[in-house]
Amino acid sequence: MQITNTILMIRPVNFRMNEQTAVNNYFMEDLKEKNKTINQKAQEEFDAFVSKLRGIGLNVIVVDDTLEPDTPDSIFPNNWISFHKDGTVGVYPMFAENRRSERREDILEILENQGFLIDNVMDYTAAEEEGVFLEGTGSIIMDRVNNKAYCALSERADEDLFIEFCEDFDCMPVIFTANQTVDGKRLPIYHTNVMMAIGEDFSVICLETIDDKKERKNVIDHLKKDNKEIIEITEEQMHSFAGNMLQVLASDGQRYLVMSSAAYNSLNAGQIQQIEKHCNIVHSPLDTIETCGGGSARCMMAEVFLPKKEN
Repeated sequence: MQITNTILMIRPVNFRMNEQTAVNNYFMEDLKEKNKTINQKAQEEFDAFVSKLRGIGLNVIVVDDTLEPDTPDSIFPNNWISFHKDGTVGVYPMFAENRRSERREDILEILENQGFLIDNVMDYTAAEEEGVFLEGTGSIIMDRVNNKAYCALSERADEDLFIEFCEDFDCMPVIFTANQTVDGKRLPIYHTNVMMAIGEDFSVICLETIDDKKERKNVIDHLKKDNKEIIEITEEQMHSFAGNMLQVLASDGQRYLVMSSAAYNSLNAGQIQQIEKHCNIVHSPLDTIETCGGGSARCMMAEVFLPKKEN
């Protein structure tokens, strides 16, 4: 199963620009507003987004963040946790020290109380002591049906740890480097999931960020081999978070591609047509979250593939 009906989301209580992640997340901008105002706007965007997702028949499990410890980026849980169909949970090492406090054991209890089965926890967080990071499904794009995982290497995505992950989860690694232009220099994109999304039978991807021609061809070959229609976006569209999308399964069996309104508005008619051949589109305004957090719709959703307990 490539897509799921159940999503975990964390409602922010102290959202703001995180100075620790800003050093290599070039999607972030400093808003000249008070943090209290920024957090309030983020909560409004979050609530409207959740409402829209529930409106299409998605099972959204919302957990409130806590004021202590201080976790300005808690709204992006997909970086520290992933859930798998065999009952395994992955827990990941984070680049920013203040993001490590986002990891909460009580979230596992909340899911178990909702009837999900957790058999095993694969904990990679000891790698932080070595200065090695792999930020969950921000760094790793899973093709769960074809047992492949795509990863753009960066300070937040270590090659050796990614290969270890692929061995643990029995999937083939597809490794490359994706760059963006920052002040005239080509610098690594901080997370794979801002330049690439994989659905059941398509992939939205910014191929022009993969500067190495061999690496680009390798990624294209893998996608084509697995019968994914390649929907290409530009680097400019990627900066509107057009790569940060997630395909989900509604309760009535309909498929949707979830994205922000900024991402949707950056797409041209041809790209929208390509996507709508495969599924519906749902979008919601996430301007404050995108500007201050440097992440968008996909980053806010941790997919739950865990099996349900038998009664």
